[in-house]
Amino acid sequence: MAKKKSNHYIDNKEFFRAMSQWKEQINIAAKSDDPPPPVTEYIGKCFMDIANNLAYRPNFINYPFRDEMIGDGIENCLMYCHNFNPEKSSNPFSYFTQIIYYAFLRRIQKEKKQNFIKYKLLENMDIHGVVSRNLKKDDKYSNSRNPYAAALRLSENDIEKFEPKKRKTKKQQENLDEFLDNEDSSTER
Repeated sequence: MAKKKSNHYIDNKEFFRAMSQWKEQINIAAKSDDPPPPVTEYIGKCFMDIANNLAYRPNFINYPFRDEMIGDGIENCLMYCHNFNPEKSSNPFSYFTQIIYYAFLRRIQKEKKQNFIKYKLLENMDIHGVVSRNLKKDDKYSNSRNPYAAALRLSENDIEKFEPKKRKTKKQQENLDEFLDNEDSSTER
């Protein structure tokens, strides 16, 4: 009978063993005031495999900047791998998957913010509505209320989130209150 092939792309026990050995080398280097050793090739390959496989999950697969997400995830793993403590956890796979997951979310937010800036530029530059009309001629954006946002893959929630809140100064609020008081008194007559 053939041996059943595992669906796991990383052997968590081997990954834990490699991380434990690397952490021991770091501790030895720290005691002798030597520079910390770089991560091993195996550990680096594990970081790459986790990032690449996580990028193919349904909630990340359709982003056009997936390569940047993967790069950010690997970079964060390399920056924070020294924080992994084998005495507290024996599951480096989940530890680094979380690091990469949150790196992906941060990249998505950065890209959405950049798209919002592009959206505001388009909106402010298109005085005569030429770009808007041309976008509405395209079948993809013809039914969209906001063709700029649709073209840049921004939702109404994204626009609200990044739109700066207009705060009234104390003087403006006093003027508004005074105006409203005057309106109320004029309508009572």
